[in-house]
Amino acid sequence: MIARPTLRLSAPQFLWLRSAERGHVLRDMKKGADILKRKKIAKGNTIRKSTRRWFPLFLGPVVAAFIIGFVWPFIQGIYLSFCQFKLIGDAKPIGIDNYVRAFKDAAFGHAFWYTAMYAVVSLVLINVLAFAVAYALTQNIKGSNLFRTVFFMPNLIGGIVLGHIWSMIFDGILSKFSTSIVMDSKYGFWGLIILMCWQQIGYMMIIYIAGLQAVPEDMLEAARIDGATKSQTLFKVTIPNVMPSITICMFLSLTNGFKLFDQNLALTNGQPIVTQPGGTAVKMTEMLALNIFSTYNNSSPHAHGTAQAKAVIFFILVAGLGLAQLAYTRKKEVQQ
Repeated sequence: MIARPTLRLSAPQFLWLRSAERGHVLRDMKKGADILKRKKIAKGNTIRKSTRRWFPLFLGPVVAAFIIGFVWPFIQGIYLSFCQFKLIGDAKPIGIDNYVRAFKDAAFGHAFWYTAMYAVVSLVLINVLAFAVAYALTQNIKGSNLFRTVFFMPNLIGGIVLGHIWSMIFDGILSKFSTSIVMDSKYGFWGLIILMCWQQIGYMMIIYIAGLQAVPEDMLEAARIDGATKSQTLFKVTIPNVMPSITICMFLSLTNGFKLFDQNLALTNGQPIVTQPGGTAVKMTEMLALNIFSTYNNSSPHAHGTAQAKAVIFFILVAGLGLAQLAYTRKKEVQQ
């Protein structure tokens, strides 16, 4: 009787076997492969069963925290925007009166246009400067790691602290001209722009550096071989490949611009105050978030409800603009 050959055969050895022996070898190999396949399937089933068993235990606290900390307050906030209340327990539905008061508020309208103008200017300046710094620091210059750390450090400082620090700096400079940052709205506007550029450029720079380092080297090499100049390579190769990073940075800059609060509060607190012809006092450097905060702390019986209605309008505005910007910039991304 011919003994079965082992499965560990080289190709030349296998070819020298007789046809009957080859059949035995092939059957053994197939049987071994089936056994391994069954073991892998069994192992996968065991892992899936364990995952299904422990999944609720790990996911449950996260879902509960999300519902308690975000979903329920959000739904309750929408309900309170249709109510008059001082405390949540004494809320009384009054229809859309809070929204009517919000839209008729001259200070809220001014805060909207002021915030929009600030968001556009800061969006352009922060992203252009951050990309320029990131591009320079990826050109193999000496001390690039040190420069990255220095540029990123302002992002670690709180907004209230930054606001007070820059308020003292601006007032120290403007005092030479017998004025201050709260005396003229244009000083407050450009003061906020400078402050936020100084704080956020380093953060956006890190995102742009990651995007620049991910640009395929073979594409850059092909551009150089084809005789492309540095500017042509930048605009035709580098920037299209960095569009995912540009999308992220533009989204963060836009939403942060509209949500700005603590820096606005610490730097100018909305001042100067100008009285409109109708007798309404308007804070000229007050942004949307600060306007909602000021409305909520008003002594009017409708203050809390009106502030809540403004907050809902504010959320819809920021979410809509953010999603529109994401949809637009994603169309420009290069498909890898």
